Amino acid sequence: MTSTQSDLAGLSRFIFRAPSWYTSLGFALLVAAMAGIGAFDSGDIAGSWRGIFFLGRDAWEGIFFIGIPTVVAAFGTTGVDRFVGGKLTHNRSSLLALAGEVIIVTFLTGAAIISVFTGLGQTFIFDALVVALASVFAFRLLIVMAVSRSSLLIAAVPASIQTLTSAALLFVYSGTLRFFEVGGPILDAYLMPYLARPDRAPPELSAIALNHFQLLAITCVVYALGVYVFLRIVDRPWRRSLGVSVLDFIRGFIGHIAEGTRELEDFFEQLGQEAIVPVTVLSFEREDGTEKARFVLPMIHPGPMGEIGGGNFPERVARRAEGLAFPPHATAGHDFNLVTEREVDVVLDAADDAYERIEYSPDVTESVRVQSGDAKMLGQRFGDDALLVSTYAPQFADDVEYAVGLSASAEARTTGLRDVLLVDAHNCNNGLQGADLGHVTPGSKRSFDMITAAGLAGEELSASSHAPLSMGTAFDPTDWTPREGIGPLGIRVAVTNVDDQTTAYVLIDGNNMEPGLRDRIVEGLTNGPDAKADVAEVMTTDTHIVNTVEAENQVGAAIDPDELRETIDRLVDEALADTEPVVAGMATERAEVTIFGNDRTETLASHANVVVSMGGALALALILAAMAVSLLVFFLA
Repeated sequence: MTSTQSDLAGLSRFIFRAPSWYTSLGFALLVAAMAGIGAFDSGDIAGSWRGIFFLGRDAWEGIFFIGIPTVVAAFGTTGVDRFVGGKLTHNRSSLLALAGEVIIVTFLTGAAIISVFTGLGQTFIFDALVVALASVFAFRLLIVMAVSRSSLLIAAVPASIQTLTSAALLFVYSGTLRFFEVGGPILDAYLMPYLARPDRAPPELSAIALNHFQLLAITCVVYALGVYVFLRIVDRPWRRSLGVSVLDFIRGFIGHIAEGTRELEDFFEQLGQEAIVPVTVLSFEREDGTEKARFVLPMIHPGPMGEIGGGNFPERVARRAEGLAFPPHATAGHDFNLVTEREVDVVLDAADDAYERIEYSPDVTESVRVQSGDAKMLGQRFGDDALLVSTYAPQFADDVEYAVGLSASAEARTTGLRDVLLVDAHNCNNGLQGADLGHVTPGSKRSFDMITAAGLAGEELSASSHAPLSMGTAFDPTDWTPREGIGPLGIRVAVTNVDDQTTAYVLIDGNNMEPGLRDRIVEGLTNGPDAKADVAEVMTTDTHIVNTVEAENQVGAAIDPDELRETIDRLVDEALADTEPVVAGMATERAEVTIFGNDRTETLASHANVVVSMGGALALALILAAMAVSLLVFFLA
C-alpha cells in the first residue's frame, strides 16, 4: 500500500450504517421541539402549570415550522426522486432531511447569538433563515445529483422539497399574502383564512416580508449554479483519466454509508480489469478421511476497505472449508483487490475445484528456515509440494507485489517442487509512516532477497528426508473486535510434528503487526524453558474488516501484547494436545476475476484524495463566492 492508497483506505473510517427512517425522523422532531423552545417565547414558564403549557406550545411551534418540512422532505423526496428516475430510499431521504434540519437550526442559532450581541433584531435572523434554506437546497441538490445521477434541473425538483415546504409555511403564517392586496383582497375572501394566518403563528414571524421570499428564490439559483460549477470542476479529471464520473464514486460511497449497499462496488467494477490468479489449497486429512485443516491462498489482496470487494475474504474462506481454515495473506497488493464481493465466489469455487483434485501423501519433511538479505523464509515440504512463509521482520514491510511473488514461486519450483503455496506473513510494519510504506516492488533489492530465499528454501526441502506427519489445531475467535485490530476469525494455530521436530504456524485475523511483536511471540514459542516448538512463524490475514474504522489498525496497537502472547501460548498448548496422524496434499487452480488493475488503484486513490483535500478548498471558495453574491443581492434589495 502506498501513501496515497493508505489515504484512500482511510476513507473507510467514515463508513457507518444509517439509522432507519423512523429513527432519523424521531430525532429530527426532537431537535425541532428543542429549537422551538429556544426560539419562541410564549410566556413565563417558571413554576406553574400555565408555564408548562407555554413550554409545550413552544415545542409544538418548533415541530410545526421546523419539523414538518423535515417530515415532508423525508417522505416526499423518495417518491418524487423515483418518479423522475432516481434511487433515493426512505432511509436516505430521512437522513438527508435530518441533515437539512440541522443546517437550519445551526444557522438560526448562530444568527440569534449574533443578534443578541449586536442588536440586529428579528429581520437579521430571518435573513439568515433565507441563507439557511438556500443552503439546504444546495446541499440536497448535491446529494440528489450524486445518488440519483440526475441532471441539474431534474434533481432540483426533489432537492427543493424541504426548502419549498418551509417557505410555504412561513408564507402562510407570516401573513405575507397581505402584500398582494391592492385596494382590496386579490384572492377570494373564503380562501384568505387558509392562505394568511398570522394570528395563529408566533409574533416573531411578523418580521418576515415579501422580499425574503424573493431573496430566497434568487439565492437558491445562485447556490444551484455553485453546485453545478463545483461538480463540473471536480468531475473533469475523473472523466479524462479514468473514464468515469466522480458522482458515481460519491453515489457509491453515500450508498454504503446510508444503507450498506454495494453501489461502490458497481463503481469499482467500471474501473476493473480482467486477471487470472492462482488459487492454491493445502489440505490436511485425518485417517478417517475427514479434513482437519485447510490453507487457502489465492493471489489476491483482501481490500480495499471494510467489507467492500474482498475486504472480508478470510471469513468467507472460513465458512466454506470443512476443516479449520487458514487463509493467510498472498503476495499481492491493492492492484489485486477484487472489485466486488461477487468475485469472492469465483475465487472460492476455484478453491473448491483445487481441493477436489488434491492427491494426499504421508511424506513430509521437517521445516527449514533460510535467509537472504532482509528476507527470511520458512518452508516445509508436503509430498512434491511446499508451503513457504516469507517475512522481513524485524525490518518493516507491507504488501509484496504480485510479480515478485510469482517470480519467487517460480524460483522455488526450479528445485523440483510442483506446487508452492507462498505466504506473505505480513507481520511487521511501522504503520503508515515512510514514503512507500514497506512495499516490496519488482526490481528492488528486497524483491531479489525474497526470490533468492525461495530458491534456497526449495533446495533445502528437495534435499530433506521424508517422514510421517502429525498435526494439531486450535482456534479462538477472542473477545477482541475489529476496532481493536482483530477480525472475526480471531487467532488460529496449526502445529506440525515431523520426526520429533515441532513447527507452529500462528495466523491472526488482522492487518499487519506492530514492530517487534512478531519477534517476541516467536522467541517465546521457540526458546527458553517454556518453549513449545522448534520453529514458529506468525502470520496475519490482512483482513480489511479492521480498517472500517481507520486505515492504520495493526495487531498490537490497540490490544495488550502480553495478553495476545498468552492467548497464543494457550492455543499452541491446545494444538499440541490435539496432535494426530494426518496426510497432506496441495493443488492449484486458476480463477478469472475482475480486479482493480495495474496502476488503477493509485490513480483512483490520487483522484479521491484530491477530491477530499482540494475539493474542500474549492467548495469553500465557491461557498464564499455564493455568499458574497447573496450579500450583494441582500444589500441591493
